[in-house]
Amino acid sequence: MGPPAMPSIDTGAPPPTSQYLTFRLGEAEYGVPILVVQEIKGQSIITPIPNAPRHLAGVMNLRGMIVPVVDLRVKFSLPDVGYDRFTVIVLVSVGAKIVGMVVDAVSDVLDIPATEIQAVPDLGAQVNAGFVSGLARAGDKLIVLLDVAKVLDGDARFAPAGGT
Repeated sequence: MGPPAMPSIDTGAPPPTSQYLTFRLGEAEYGVPILVVQEIKGQSIITPIPNAPRHLAGVMNLRGMIVPVVDLRVKFSLPDVGYDRFTVIVLVSVGAKIVGMVVDAVSDVLDIPATEIQAVPDLGAQVNAGFVSGLARAGDKLIVLLDVAKVLDGDARFAPAGGT
C-alpha cells in the first residue's frame, strides 16, 4: 500500500495559461499556439504548383527556402473574398518543416487559461472537426483553436526535407 493521498492545496496561483496567435477568417476568430508560429509575412509572391490541391495556393521563397502556402479560406470551404491589405501569411512549424497559412488578418496574441478552453462538441457525422483542438472564450468572443499539424496534414509534403 502506497503513501496516503495528499489533499489538494489551493495555492492561489492562477491556472496555467497558453499563448495563442489569433487571426480572422471571415467573421470567425481562430487561434494557433504561439510556439508553432515562426513568422508573419505580408503579401508575398506565391508560385502556383500544377495539379496541386485547390487549397494549396502554391509555394513561396522565404530567404532561399521553398515554403508551401495553404489558403485556409479554401481549406475550410469559406467563400473567396480575395486578398486585401490585411491578408497575411502566417508561417508555422509542422514537424521539421515550415508551412505558410494565408489568413484574412492577424488579430492578437492572447494568454488563454486552460480553464477557458473547452472540448469541441459533437457536431455530427457530417462535420469533420478533427483539426480543432478546442474552443476558447476571450471576453465575448469564441475562438476556434486549431491543431496546426492536423490542419496542414499532408500539405507539408510540398516543402523540401530540412526546409531547404
